[in-house]
Amino acid sequence: MTVTYTARVANARFCGFSKLLLAWKGSIYKVLYKEFLAFFAMYTAISITYRFLLYDDQKRYFEKLAIYCNHYASLIPMSFVLGFYVTLVVNRWWSQYTSIPLPDRLMCVLSGGLQGSDERGRLLRRTMMRYASLSALLILRSVSTAVFKRFPTMDHVVEAGFMSREERKKFEGLHSPYNKYWIPCVWFTNLAAVARCEGRIKDDHTLKLLLEELNGFRGKCSMLFHYDMISVPLVYTQVVTLAVYSFFLVCLIGRQFLDPSQGYPGHDLDLYVPIFTLLQFFFYAGWLKVAEQLINPFGEDDDDFETNWLIDRNFQVSMMAVDEMYGDLPMMERDRYWNDSNPRPPYTAATLFVLRKPSFQGSTFDMAIPKEEMHFQPLEDIAENLEESGGRHPNMDLFNRLLSAAPSPTGFMGGALRRTSAQLQRLRHSPSIDQCTSDDDDDSGKIGKGGSLPSGLETQSTVCSFWEEKSARTPLLEVQFAAAQERREGHPAVNKEVRRVEGKSDEEESGKAESTREETQTPVSLLPSSPQSSRELSTQSASAIPFTSCHPSAFVFHPAAHSSLEHCSSQPAINQNRAPPVVPKPPFGGNKMSFLTVPSYNEPSRFRSVSMGSELPGS
Repeated sequence: MTVTYTARVANARFCGFSKLLLAWKGSIYKVLYKEFLAFFAMYTAISITYRFLLYDDQKRYFEKLAIYCNHYASLIPMSFVLGFYVTLVVNRWWSQYTSIPLPDRLMCVLSGGLQGSDERGRLLRRTMMRYASLSALLILRSVSTAVFKRFPTMDHVVEAGFMSREERKKFEGLHSPYNKYWIPCVWFTNLAAVARCEGRIKDDHTLKLLLEELNGFRGKCSMLFHYDMISVPLVYTQVVTLAVYSFFLVCLIGRQFLDPSQGYPGHDLDLYVPIFTLLQFFFYAGWLKVAEQLINPFGEDDDDFETNWLIDRNFQVSMMAVDEMYGDLPMMERDRYWNDSNPRPPYTAATLFVLRKPSFQGSTFDMAIPKEEMHFQPLEDIAENLEESGGRHPNMDLFNRLLSAAPSPTGFMGGALRRTSAQLQRLRHSPSIDQCTSDDDDDSGKIGKGGSLPSGLETQSTVCSFWEEKSARTPLLEVQFAAAQERREGHPAVNKEVRRVEGKSDEEESGKAESTREETQTPVSLLPSSPQSSRELSTQSASAIPFTSCHPSAFVFHPAAHSSLEHCSSQPAINQNRAPPVVPKPPFGGNKMSFLTVPSYNEPSRFRSVSMGSELPGS
């Protein structure tokens, strides 16, 4: 009978399993004590022979053999092979138990589906249920030694009441070289068809449900038969057994205590009894014994399945369900909580602590969320943010959150960084700024849809876009700037031509390149001019005076311009020794204009970059 100790370990306590170590039935001591005594006896015999029966030269040879065996015993993969084998056997053991056919589902469907309280209806229900129990008995008799000892012949099955003599003649008259456990299931289906024709099974759906439950019952009988026929591969069992036995045969010699006077490494003590070797044998050999017990749970070991008990239980319960309990109902009455909308069964004093525990509402029930993150966001803003994040670097969101959370050296610096980061993303997706060209060895630096600046730009600047509110979003065709006022004040003329004209002829490009090379010798200063000159120039019309410099030119942001800042983008640090160019009002009004700003002149000793907020010492 299966050893049950579940109630003894229902609650975890100090040394909870220690009480189980004293049990004998089903214990490892009962299974392993014979092998353990045999191993210890052989070890003792070899030790006595080494100590008292061998000559000195024979002892020296035995000591070398013991060291050799102890050194190479670890090459046997016992733990690896044995662990996988026992895991396979335990899984197979539980699967076999779940394959035992139980009649509970079938008897419920049969009791509710086959109608008739007369003798004919009662006979049909009892006979069909007996056929199902007979099928389970025949398959258990084929796989379990305990059941076969109880019903060794078919006469015993007839004598036990599972089969009538007429049914036995019919059963033996069907000749088949295979196991005929399935024949009672076919008799069951034939009776179900008869009951349907007689109208005792009301509809085809009930008949279908009844046959489905029978097929599930018969399928479990088939699984038991296949588990009995298909065992764990023999080679696997042989490998595990040889690994364990060979390891401990080697340990009989390799784990002997040698003469300490010989000075062998690791042999300083002579304890006579190999305590840890015996423990190792107990664990590994016991592990193998576990697999040996569980590989066929239909035997007569202490932990094998109680198949005879299952036969008795299933037969008695199924007959009661389809016969004695058919149509037997207790009188219906109102329950004690009839008028209570919140019924709560009472508790005893031993279980009163349950009421003090709060009811579980879910793992996120007490989760706290900041109030600023609890507001719903308009779908338009969400869609815009998704569009902006489409081409942004995957770490840009994290960078923006760090900028907003981390303290900055100055308020101006932190604000500039946040504004620059946000506007840089809009610049990358802006359809208004398509291309900016700068003359540097006949190569053009472009700002296209990606929003990237020329790679050779050495000055720190900020790209800005301006437009008046009434202006339409028209492409920037051609913007030319001049510095007439700078010429009158003695400053070198600075100009740059930015073009976005498709289909320009090669002659115009070559002419521009020639005019650029003529004025490359003129030094260029990118520092802003005084506010007076800037205001004067803002009222004048711009003239197109081409120029170039050794560095990529930039659009300069005028502080008095009547427009709004839209996009900003940062680039490397500026050269502080250059004079700022002065930019007049563009030759056209109302259209979108692009400028590249430089630091302000308002701080005489130092200046800052608008985009990055960095401070550079002034000259």
